[in-house]
Amino acid sequence: MTDSTILEVNNLTKFYGLFCALNDVTFSIRRSEVFGLLGPNGAGKTTMISLMAGLVKPSSGTIKIDGRLVSVSSVDTRWLLGVVPQELVYDPFLKVREALELQSGLCGVRSNGAWIDELLYELGLSEKEKQMMGRLSGGMKRRVMVALALVHRPPVIVLDEPTAGVDVEHRLSLWKFIKRLNKDGHTIVLTTHYLAEAELLCDRLAFMRNGSLIKVGSLGDLNEGGSMSVSFLLPDGVLLPEQWKHFLKNHEEGRYHLILDQYDQLVSMLTDLVPLGIYHLLVRRMSLEDLYVRIMQPTMRDVL
Repeated sequence: MTDSTILEVNNLTKFYGLFCALNDVTFSIRRSEVFGLLGPNGAGKTTMISLMAGLVKPSSGTIKIDGRLVSVSSVDTRWLLGVVPQELVYDPFLKVREALELQSGLCGVRSNGAWIDELLYELGLSEKEKQMMGRLSGGMKRRVMVALALVHRPPVIVLDEPTAGVDVEHRLSLWKFIKRLNKDGHTIVLTTHYLAEAELLCDRLAFMRNGSLIKVGSLGDLNEGGSMSVSFLLPDGVLLPEQWKHFLKNHEEGRYHLILDQYDQLVSMLTDLVPLGIYHLLVRRMSLEDLYVRIMQPTMRDVL
């Protein structure tokens, strides 16, 4: 593990009986980056988080946080990690502030009132601090889960679908807060089904499916060939030439959508299509959604 690496996963495998939830996964997370875990339900993301937190034991392989080996029995790494779980876990009879004070004490942090005040304010919970957890809405409970994960100021924060069930206004405020935490030096591990959220927040992304790691990299790395999304219309009765059908993503309401790998292909395509009367041409760099479909699609085809 280098000085720039804070979390290292090596050859991690997890079986539940005969079911392989994670299959020989290896990657590392850099200090002070936002790292996204992407994939469909059942990809292995939540299992990965459980292993990071030391909640379950791996079948083989290791996880290290800041050079310390994570294990079910070890408490050395617990204070290094704050986890916002996908499931809402809480005591319905505790008031919001009481829950934060209790969590702070369990983590061995005293005189934490000023930070608790700041968390309540930043997460829009100040007016709810004396309300019992059981009376909060689902979105409010999720914000309390975020506060509970942050109350001991861990260097690594794991957010498992943090904005699920949160309205748009508070989603935007949570994004702003995540950016601030990262700017203050926290490393963020984020799982989300909102690809726009991942594209906005993450420095690097890991794509997972069926327990395997498919690809890791920044948006720029993943699109290093300069791939682009191209859409256009052709006159009535004019069909897309056969040599370009390989690049066709879809054809809706007369508009063709193609994914091209490099600029030379665009030039060649226009050479073929301008004489055919191509119009309403739109060219843009591939979005994360485009890349997600492209990276995951071969695997999707394998399982269908």
